[in-house]
Amino acid sequence: MFLARISLLLQPLVLLSWLASPASAYTALSDHFLKFVPSGGDDFDIENGKLLAPILIPRVPGTPGQLAAQEHFVNFFRNELPSWSVEWFNSTGKTPVTGDRDIPFQNLLFKREPPWVQEGQSNILTLVAHYDSKIAPEGFIGATDSAVPCAILMHVARTIDRFVTQMHDEMNALGEGGTVPMDMGIQILLLDGEEAFLQWTETDSLYGARALAEHWETSHFPANSFYKNPLDQISMFVLLDLLGSANPTVTSPFLPTHWAYRAMATIEQRMRQLNLLESNPKGPFLPDAEKDISSFGRGMVEDDHIPFMRRGVPILHLIATPFPSVWHTMSDDGAHLDMPTVRDWARIVTAFALEWLDMMEVEPKDEALEKT
Repeated sequence: MFLARISLLLQPLVLLSWLASPASAYTALSDHFLKFVPSGGDDFDIENGKLLAPILIPRVPGTPGQLAAQEHFVNFFRNELPSWSVEWFNSTGKTPVTGDRDIPFQNLLFKREPPWVQEGQSNILTLVAHYDSKIAPEGFIGATDSAVPCAILMHVARTIDRFVTQMHDEMNALGEGGTVPMDMGIQILLLDGEEAFLQWTETDSLYGARALAEHWETSHFPANSFYKNPLDQISMFVLLDLLGSANPTVTSPFLPTHWAYRAMATIEQRMRQLNLLESNPKGPFLPDAEKDISSFGRGMVEDDHIPFMRRGVPILHLIATPFPSVWHTMSDDGAHLDMPTVRDWARIVTAFALEWLDMMEVEPKDEALEKT
Protein backbone atom coordinates (compact mmCIF):
# COMPACT_ATOMS: atom_id res chain seq x y z
CA MET A 1 0.00 0.00 0.00
CA PHE A 2 1.12 3.55 -0.67
CA LEU A 3 -0.11 6.97 0.44
CA ALA A 4 -1.33 9.09 -2.45
CA ARG A 5 -3.69 11.84 -3.39
CA ILE A 6 -6.89 10.94 -5.23
CA SER A 7 -6.36 11.66 -8.90
CA LEU A 8 -8.80 13.76 -10.89
CA LEU A 9 -9.42 10.67 -13.02
CA LEU A 10 -10.58 8.56 -10.09
CA GLN A 11 -12.87 11.12 -8.47
CA PRO A 12 -15.67 11.03 -11.10
CA LEU A 13 -15.45 7.24 -11.28
CA VAL A 14 -15.95 6.94 -7.53
CA LEU A 15 -18.90 9.33 -7.71
CA LEU A 16 -20.36 7.36 -10.62
CA SER A 17 -20.15 4.13 -8.60
CA TRP A 18 -22.08 5.82 -5.81
CA LEU A 19 -24.83 7.04 -8.11
CA ALA A 20 -25.08 3.61 -9.74
CA SER A 21 -25.16 1.67 -6.46
CA PRO A 22 -28.22 2.63 -4.43
CA ALA A 23 -28.13 1.75 -0.75
CA SER A 24 -30.76 -0.93 -0.35
CA ALA A 25 -32.57 -1.64 2.89
CA TYR A 26 -30.06 -2.09 5.67
CA THR A 27 -31.30 -3.47 8.99
CA ALA A 28 -29.04 -3.08 12.02
CA LEU A 29 -28.46 -6.06 14.28
CA SER A 30 -30.27 -5.98 17.59
CA ASP A 31 -28.35 -5.69 20.86
CA HIS A 32 -29.30 -9.32 21.46
CA PHE A 33 -27.70 -10.42 18.19
CA LEU A 34 -24.58 -8.30 18.77
CA LYS A 35 -24.01 -10.08 22.08
CA PHE A 36 -23.65 -13.39 20.26
CA VAL A 37 -21.15 -12.29 17.63
CA PRO A 38 -17.99 -14.23 18.58
CA SER A 39 -14.46 -12.87 18.68
CA GLY A 40 -12.62 -15.98 17.55
CA GLY A 41 -10.89 -16.38 20.89
CA ASP A 42 -8.01 -18.85 20.85
CA ASP A 43 -8.26 -19.27 17.08
CA PHE A 44 -6.21 -16.06 16.86
CA ASP A 45 -3.49 -17.34 19.19
CA ILE A 46 -0.11 -16.67 17.57
CA GLU A 47 1.37 -20.04 18.53
CA ASN A 48 -1.46 -22.54 18.16
CA GLY A 49 -4.44 -20.60 16.85
CA LYS A 50 -6.34 -22.49 14.19
CA LEU A 51 -6.87 -19.47 11.96
CA LEU A 52 -3.86 -17.20 12.46
CA ALA A 53 -0.83 -19.25 13.54
CA PRO A 54 -0.39 -21.17 10.25
CA ILE A 55 -0.02 -17.95 8.26
CA LEU A 56 2.44 -16.16 10.56
CA ILE A 57 5.21 -17.17 8.16
CA PRO A 58 6.86 -15.50 5.16
CA ARG A 59 4.47 -15.78 2.19
CA VAL A 60 6.43 -14.41 -0.77
CA PRO A 61 4.84 -15.29 -4.14
CA GLY A 62 6.17 -18.50 -5.62
CA THR A 63 7.78 -19.77 -2.40
CA PRO A 64 7.04 -22.79 -0.16
CA GLY A 65 5.74 -20.45 2.55
CA GLN A 66 3.09 -19.11 0.24
CA LEU A 67 2.13 -22.63 -0.80
CA ALA A 68 1.64 -23.51 2.87
CA ALA A 69 -0.63 -20.47 3.31
CA GLN A 70 -2.67 -21.44 0.26
CA GLU A 71 -3.13 -24.97 1.58
CA HIS A 72 -4.27 -23.54 4.92
CA PHE A 73 -6.95 -21.41 3.29
CA VAL A 74 -8.21 -24.06 0.89
CA ASN A 75 -8.30 -26.82 3.51
CA PHE A 76 -10.22 -24.57 5.90
CA PHE A 77 -13.00 -23.88 3.40
CA ARG A 78 -13.16 -27.38 1.98
CA ASN A 79 -13.24 -29.05 5.40
CA GLU A 80 -15.25 -26.58 7.48
CA LEU A 81 -17.32 -24.65 4.94
CA PRO A 82 -18.10 -27.08 2.11
CA SER A 83 -21.01 -24.97 0.84
CA TRP A 84 -18.54 -22.31 -0.30
CA SER A 85 -17.08 -22.59 -3.78
CA VAL A 86 -13.29 -22.48 -4.12
CA GLU A 87 -11.75 -20.90 -7.20
CA TRP A 88 -8.22 -19.98 -8.23
CA PHE A 89 -7.31 -17.12 -10.51
CA ASN A 90 -3.75 -17.54 -11.71
CA SER A 91 -1.60 -15.03 -13.54
CA THR A 92 2.08 -14.31 -14.02
CA GLY A 93 4.17 -11.18 -14.08
CA LYS A 94 7.70 -9.91 -14.35
CA THR A 95 9.11 -7.90 -11.47
CA PRO A 96 12.05 -5.49 -11.17
CA VAL A 97 14.02 -8.00 -9.08
CA THR A 98 13.32 -11.15 -11.12
CA GLY A 99 14.09 -9.82 -14.59
CA ASP A 100 12.71 -11.93 -17.43
CA ARG A 101 11.53 -14.71 -15.12
CA ASP A 102 7.77 -14.84 -14.71
CA ILE A 103 6.53 -14.99 -11.13
CA PRO A 104 3.23 -16.80 -10.47
CA PHE A 105 0.46 -14.88 -8.73
CA GLN A 106 -2.46 -16.89 -7.41
CA ASN A 107 -5.61 -15.23 -6.13
CA LEU A 108 -8.02 -17.34 -4.09
CA LEU A 109 -11.79 -16.77 -4.32
CA PHE A 110 -14.28 -18.28 -1.88
CA LYS A 111 -17.98 -17.64 -2.57
CA ARG A 112 -21.41 -18.50 -1.22
CA GLU A 113 -24.53 -17.61 -3.21
CA PRO A 114 -28.17 -18.68 -2.87
CA PRO A 115 -28.41 -22.16 -4.40
CA TRP A 116 -31.14 -21.15 -6.86
CA VAL A 117 -29.41 -18.20 -8.52
CA GLN A 118 -28.36 -18.19 -12.14
CA GLU A 119 -25.02 -16.82 -13.28
CA GLY A 120 -24.88 -13.05 -12.91
CA GLN A 121 -27.99 -12.77 -10.74
CA SER A 122 -26.84 -12.21 -7.13
CA ASN A 123 -25.36 -9.05 -5.69
CA ILE A 124 -22.22 -9.96 -3.77
CA LEU A 125 -20.63 -8.48 -0.66
CA THR A 126 -16.91 -8.83 -1.30
CA LEU A 127 -14.46 -9.03 1.62
CA VAL A 128 -10.82 -8.72 0.63
CA ALA A 129 -7.27 -8.97 1.97
CA HIS A 130 -3.91 -9.71 0.40
CA TYR A 131 -2.07 -12.76 1.65
CA ASP A 132 1.40 -12.33 0.17
CA SER A 133 4.28 -10.88 2.17
CA LYS A 134 7.23 -8.71 1.15
CA ILE A 135 10.34 -10.22 -0.37
CA ALA A 136 12.54 -7.94 1.78
CA PRO A 137 13.61 -7.80 4.52
CA GLU A 138 14.29 -11.53 4.29
CA GLY A 139 12.07 -13.46 6.68
CA PHE A 140 9.45 -10.69 6.89
CA ILE A 141 6.15 -12.11 8.18
CA GLY A 142 3.65 -9.29 7.83
CA ALA A 143 1.32 -10.07 10.73
CA THR A 144 -0.73 -6.91 10.27
CA ASP A 145 0.23 -6.88 6.58
CA SER A 146 -1.92 -8.96 6.08
CA ALA A 147 -2.00 -12.25 7.98
CA VAL A 148 -4.43 -10.89 10.58
CA PRO A 149 -6.91 -9.54 7.98
CA CYS A 150 -6.88 -12.94 6.24
CA ALA A 151 -7.57 -14.75 9.51
CA ILE A 152 -10.36 -12.28 10.32
CA LEU A 153 -12.06 -13.03 6.99
CA MET A 154 -11.87 -16.76 7.70
CA HIS A 155 -13.56 -16.08 11.04
CA VAL A 156 -16.26 -14.00 9.33
CA ALA A 157 -17.00 -16.79 6.85
CA ARG A 158 -17.21 -19.44 9.56
CA THR A 159 -19.49 -17.33 11.78
CA ILE A 160 -21.98 -16.26 9.14
CA ASP A 161 -22.20 -19.63 7.40
CA ARG A 162 -24.92 -21.10 9.61
CA PHE A 163 -27.05 -17.98 9.24
CA VAL A 164 -26.61 -17.95 5.47
CA THR A 165 -27.77 -21.58 5.38
CA GLN A 166 -30.80 -20.81 7.52
CA MET A 167 -31.67 -17.78 5.41
CA HIS A 168 -31.46 -19.76 2.18
CA ASP A 169 -33.57 -22.59 3.60
CA GLU A 170 -36.30 -20.21 4.80
CA MET A 171 -36.34 -18.20 1.58
CA ASN A 172 -36.57 -21.38 -0.45
CA ALA A 173 -39.44 -22.69 1.66
CA LEU A 174 -41.34 -19.42 1.24
CA GLY A 175 -40.55 -19.09 -2.44
CA GLU A 176 -38.91 -15.71 -1.88
CA GLY A 177 -35.76 -16.24 -3.92
CA GLY A 178 -35.30 -15.05 -7.46
CA THR A 179 -35.32 -11.26 -7.14
CA VAL A 180 -32.09 -9.34 -7.43
CA PRO A 181 -32.42 -7.30 -4.19
CA MET A 182 -33.04 -10.45 -2.14
CA ASP A 183 -30.47 -12.70 -3.83
CA MET A 184 -27.42 -11.63 -1.86
CA GLY A 185 -24.17 -13.53 -1.91
CA ILE A 186 -20.81 -13.13 -0.23
CA GLN A 187 -17.30 -13.78 -1.46
CA ILE A 188 -13.88 -13.57 0.12
CA LEU A 189 -10.94 -12.63 -2.08
CA LEU A 190 -7.43 -13.41 -0.85
CA LEU A 191 -5.26 -11.53 -3.30
CA ASP A 192 -1.66 -12.22 -4.24
CA GLY A 193 1.13 -9.86 -5.22
CA GLU A 194 0.01 -6.72 -3.43
CA GLU A 195 3.49 -5.92 -2.21
CA ALA A 196 6.13 -4.23 -4.35
CA PHE A 197 9.20 -6.32 -5.07
CA LEU A 198 11.54 -3.32 -5.30
CA GLN A 199 9.72 0.02 -5.00
CA TRP A 200 6.02 0.83 -5.16
CA THR A 201 4.97 1.88 -8.65
CA GLU A 202 1.91 1.27 -10.82
CA THR A 203 3.65 -1.74 -12.35
CA ASP A 204 5.51 -3.03 -9.27
CA SER A 205 2.54 -3.57 -6.98
CA LEU A 206 -1.00 -4.98 -6.97
CA TYR A 207 -0.07 -7.81 -9.36
CA GLY A 208 -2.96 -10.09 -8.43
CA ALA A 209 -5.56 -7.34 -8.06
CA ARG A 210 -4.70 -5.78 -11.43
CA ALA A 211 -4.94 -9.11 -13.23
CA LEU A 212 -8.23 -10.10 -11.59
CA ALA A 213 -9.95 -6.75 -12.12
CA GLU A 214 -8.97 -6.75 -15.79
CA HIS A 215 -10.17 -10.33 -16.21
CA TRP A 216 -13.51 -9.68 -14.54
CA GLU A 217 -14.11 -6.57 -16.62
CA THR A 218 -14.03 -8.69 -19.79
CA SER A 219 -15.82 -11.77 -18.38
CA HIS A 220 -19.35 -11.10 -19.59
CA PHE A 221 -22.35 -12.95 -18.23
CA PRO A 222 -25.09 -14.27 -20.57
CA ALA A 223 -27.19 -11.57 -22.19
CA ASN A 224 -30.22 -12.21 -19.98
CA SER A 225 -28.24 -11.80 -16.72
CA PHE A 226 -29.05 -8.87 -14.46
CA TYR A 227 -25.37 -8.01 -13.97
CA LYS A 228 -23.07 -7.71 -16.95
CA ASN A 229 -19.86 -9.06 -15.38
CA PRO A 230 -18.39 -10.06 -11.98
CA LEU A 231 -17.32 -6.48 -11.23
CA ASP A 232 -20.90 -5.29 -11.69
CA GLN A 233 -22.08 -7.84 -9.10
CA ILE A 234 -20.00 -6.38 -6.26
CA SER A 235 -22.31 -4.53 -3.88
CA MET A 236 -19.37 -3.40 -1.74
CA PHE A 237 -15.64 -4.14 -1.91
CA VAL A 238 -14.44 -4.16 1.70
CA LEU A 239 -10.64 -4.25 1.87
CA LEU A 240 -8.84 -5.00 5.16
CA ASP A 241 -5.16 -4.14 5.58
CA LEU A 242 -2.66 -3.25 8.33
CA LEU A 243 -4.95 -4.36 11.14
CA GLY A 244 -3.81 -5.89 14.43
CA SER A 245 -1.79 -3.20 16.19
CA ALA A 246 -3.15 -1.31 19.19
CA ASN A 247 -4.91 2.06 18.80
CA PRO A 248 -5.72 1.87 15.10
CA THR A 249 -7.32 4.77 13.29
CA VAL A 250 -9.29 3.86 10.16
CA THR A 251 -10.56 6.90 8.30
CA SER A 252 -13.31 7.25 5.70
CA PRO A 253 -11.74 8.40 2.40
CA PHE A 254 -14.68 8.04 0.01
CA LEU A 255 -17.91 10.02 0.21
CA PRO A 256 -19.91 7.57 -1.96
CA THR A 257 -19.41 4.75 0.57
CA HIS A 258 -19.37 6.85 3.72
CA TRP A 259 -22.82 5.56 4.64
CA ALA A 260 -21.35 2.03 4.89
CA TYR A 261 -18.41 3.33 6.93
CA ARG A 262 -20.90 4.99 9.30
CA ALA A 263 -22.76 1.69 9.63
CA MET A 264 -19.58 -0.06 10.72
CA ALA A 265 -18.62 2.81 13.03
CA THR A 266 -22.06 2.52 14.64
CA ILE A 267 -21.45 -1.19 15.21
CA GLU A 268 -18.19 -0.40 16.99
CA GLN A 269 -19.87 2.30 19.10
CA ARG A 270 -22.75 0.01 20.10
CA MET A 271 -20.45 -2.89 20.90
CA ARG A 272 -18.37 -0.66 23.18
CA GLN A 273 -21.51 0.61 24.91
CA LEU A 274 -22.55 -3.02 25.47
CA ASN A 275 -19.07 -3.88 26.83
CA LEU A 276 -18.60 -6.47 24.09
CA LEU A 277 -15.13 -5.33 22.97
CA GLU A 278 -11.90 -6.09 24.81
CA SER A 279 -9.59 -3.29 23.72
CA ASN A 280 -9.31 0.08 25.43
CA PRO A 281 -8.02 2.35 22.65
CA LYS A 282 -7.28 6.05 22.90
CA GLY A 283 -10.15 6.66 20.49
CA PRO A 284 -12.57 4.74 18.27
CA PHE A 285 -11.14 2.45 15.63
CA LEU A 286 -13.49 4.21 13.18
CA PRO A 287 -13.55 7.89 14.20
CA ASP A 288 -14.90 9.50 11.00
CA ALA A 289 -18.61 8.78 11.33
CA GLU A 290 -19.44 12.49 11.40
CA LYS A 291 -16.85 13.56 8.84
CA ASP A 292 -17.78 16.77 7.06
CA ILE A 293 -18.53 16.49 3.36
CA SER A 294 -15.95 19.15 2.55
CA SER A 295 -13.17 16.94 3.92
CA PHE A 296 -13.56 14.17 1.37
CA GLY A 297 -11.47 13.80 -1.77
CA ARG A 298 -8.12 14.99 -0.40
CA GLY A 299 -6.17 11.76 -0.36
CA MET A 300 -6.18 8.01 0.03
CA VAL A 301 -3.91 5.01 0.40
CA GLU A 302 -3.10 3.07 -2.75
CA ASP A 303 -3.93 -0.57 -2.17
CA ASP A 304 -5.62 -3.57 -3.78
CA HIS A 305 -8.84 -1.63 -4.28
CA ILE A 306 -7.36 0.68 -6.93
CA PRO A 307 -7.87 -1.53 -10.03
CA PHE A 308 -11.45 -2.19 -8.94
CA MET A 309 -12.25 1.42 -8.06
CA ARG A 310 -10.98 2.53 -11.47
CA ARG A 311 -13.67 0.29 -12.92
CA GLY A 312 -16.47 1.78 -10.84
CA VAL A 313 -16.63 -0.70 -7.94
CA PRO A 314 -17.75 0.86 -4.58
CA ILE A 315 -14.95 0.64 -2.01
CA LEU A 316 -14.82 0.52 1.79
CA HIS A 317 -11.13 0.61 2.72
CA LEU A 318 -10.31 -0.52 6.25
CA ILE A 319 -6.64 0.36 6.69
CA ALA A 320 -4.95 1.86 9.72
CA THR A 321 -3.55 5.35 9.07
CA PRO A 322 -1.05 6.34 10.17
CA PHE A 323 0.43 2.95 9.42
CA PRO A 324 1.40 0.82 12.42
CA SER A 325 4.92 1.50 13.73
CA VAL A 326 5.91 -2.05 12.73
CA TRP A 327 4.99 -1.46 9.08
CA HIS A 328 7.45 -3.16 6.69
CA THR A 329 9.84 -4.05 9.51
CA MET A 330 10.80 -7.38 11.04
CA SER A 331 8.73 -6.38 14.07
CA ASP A 332 5.52 -6.93 12.10
CA ASP A 333 5.19 -10.37 13.64
CA GLY A 334 2.87 -12.21 16.00
CA ALA A 335 4.65 -11.01 19.13
CA HIS A 336 3.88 -7.38 18.31
CA LEU A 337 0.16 -7.84 17.71
CA ASP A 338 -2.38 -6.52 20.19
CA MET A 339 -4.67 -9.50 20.54
CA PRO A 340 -7.67 -7.67 22.08
CA THR A 341 -7.58 -5.37 19.04
CA VAL A 342 -7.40 -8.36 16.67
CA ARG A 343 -10.40 -10.02 18.30
CA ASP A 344 -12.37 -6.76 18.36
CA TRP A 345 -11.84 -6.28 14.62
CA ALA A 346 -13.09 -9.83 14.12
CA ARG A 347 -16.30 -9.00 15.98
CA ILE A 348 -16.86 -5.68 14.22
CA VAL A 349 -16.31 -6.97 10.68
CA THR A 350 -18.43 -10.06 11.36
CA ALA A 351 -21.32 -7.96 12.64
CA PHE A 352 -21.05 -5.70 9.59
CA ALA A 353 -21.28 -8.70 7.26
CA LEU A 354 -24.30 -10.04 9.14
CA GLU A 355 -26.03 -6.66 8.87
CA TRP A 356 -25.20 -6.30 5.18
CA LEU A 357 -26.68 -9.71 4.44
CA ASP A 358 -29.86 -8.80 6.36
CA MET A 359 -29.43 -11.55 8.92
CA MET A 360 -31.86 -10.04 11.41
CA GLU A 361 -34.33 -12.22 9.51
CA VAL A 362 -32.71 -15.23 11.20
CA GLU A 363 -31.77 -13.66 14.53
CA PRO A 364 -31.01 -16.35 17.13
CA LYS A 365 -33.76 -16.58 19.72
CA ASP A 366 -33.55 -19.33 22.31
CA GLU A 367 -30.30 -20.65 20.91
CA ALA A 368 -27.04 -18.69 20.84
CA LEU A 369 -23.66 -18.72 19.21
CA GLU A 370 -20.90 -19.79 21.51
CA LYS A 371 -19.41 -16.51 22.69
CA THR A 372 -15.63 -16.79 22.58
